[in-house]
Amino acid sequence: MKLIIQIPCYNEEIALPVTLSQLPEHIDGIDDIEILISDDGSTDRTIEIAKKFGVKHIVTSTHHRGLAKTFMSGIQKALELGADIIVNTDADNQYCADDIEKLVKPILDEQADIVIGARPIKDIKEFSPLKKFLQYFGSKVVRMLSATDTQDVPSGFRAFSRDAALALNVFDNYTYTIETIIQSKTKGLHIVSVPIRVNSNYRKSRLVKNIFTYIQKNSFTILRMFIIYRPFRFFAMIGGFILLLGIALLSRFLFFYIMDKGNGHIQSLIVSSILVMTGVQTLIFGVLADLLSINRKLIEDIQVRIKKLENK
Repeated sequence: MKLIIQIPCYNEEIALPVTLSQLPEHIDGIDDIEILISDDGSTDRTIEIAKKFGVKHIVTSTHHRGLAKTFMSGIQKALELGADIIVNTDADNQYCADDIEKLVKPILDEQADIVIGARPIKDIKEFSPLKKFLQYFGSKVVRMLSATDTQDVPSGFRAFSRDAALALNVFDNYTYTIETIIQSKTKGLHIVSVPIRVNSNYRKSRLVKNIFTYIQKNSFTILRMFIIYRPFRFFAMIGGFILLLGIALLSRFLFFYIMDKGNGHIQSLIVSSILVMTGVQTLIFGVLADLLSINRKLIEDIQVRIKKLENK
């Protein structure tokens, strides 16, 4: 059983030595542990330091592409190297490396396909009250949309079985954390959350440069992923609301019409007709979007089979 610990990096020459030095060398049930650095076009000594610490597997990029693409590059390389389990951790040593064993155990026990480390958000002193609230609220929204029990959605401390890694597709350019959770249910992947510990941060998050920009980008990501992976539900909610509103106005017109007062409420009939037609059209869009989603799933199934053949 081979475990590959992948670390996405971008200019991490300061924190990386500490992160690498604390990674486990032995885990019960694991025969081989290897380290993979997925570098996002670093301009400092990140790669040099990784090699100095004996890291043999390094994926490099000629330019800065962002966390999501860097993460997926590492996943693909880990699969090529024959990983049975892939653990993703941050280079800033935020997560306690000793808890990697807790991440891989549910996969070893065949109780999960994806395991996400849940940080003690309330106890993290570096997080402001606003950030703690947003973490809690955002996780709750994603849990509802994804029908999973993920406790800490933004956590990057994760373990993936080989089958789960083969099934992953990330379209978002900003981050992979939300998308991989929302798509897991549609792919039949079981997610488990385990409590983990955190270390003091070596630096502020580069992903959260501005809290309002962070909210905007994550809100857009959640909406986009909901449309991609739950298209009929999305359009049905909107179309159903518009249709009910149109029926309500139509009922209002019929009430006055029966009471011989319909002449003064003809505008309700016009507006209700527009709303009913719009609602029906939106529901039709939902059906068409769902058909496209089914087609996408079939293509992804073919993609997984091709990946399995390529990474035998």
